[in-house]
Amino acid sequence: MQLHRGRMIDHIQLRARDLGATKRFYRAVLEVIGVDYDDQPDHLSADELWIDAGEPATHIHLAFQAKDRAMVERFHEAGLAAGGRDNGGPGERDYHPGYYAAFLVDPDGNNIEAVFHGPHERSADSVVLTWDA
Repeated sequence: MQLHRGRMIDHIQLRARDLGATKRFYRAVLEVIGVDYDDQPDHLSADELWIDAGEPATHIHLAFQAKDRAMVERFHEAGLAAGGRDNGGPGERDYHPGYYAAFLVDPDGNNIEAVFHGPHERSADSVVLTWDA
């Protein structure tokens, strides 16, 4: 068995008031950014992200990595179409040169971003965890 994980965070858990609405939003934006997800009746998981139902709902800022500006724009469109609210349309931000992002508010009030940091090279696509059988 193998899992591919990111470089710093093991996982993030979001609690949703309306799991169905929240899952619709995340399925739409995850498809745009090319991240596979596992949609189960009681949760949705994708790489380091875990979403289930519960109170109180979380209120965090979460930023997804985008491969280019077009992916940021598609993320924003898909999120709006899936019930998200605009919290800052696609565009350059003054955080650093080349920072191109869009922000949405998900059905539970979380501030969700897609960001492209400009042309860059990664040291690795992911960390691979492997268990012996």
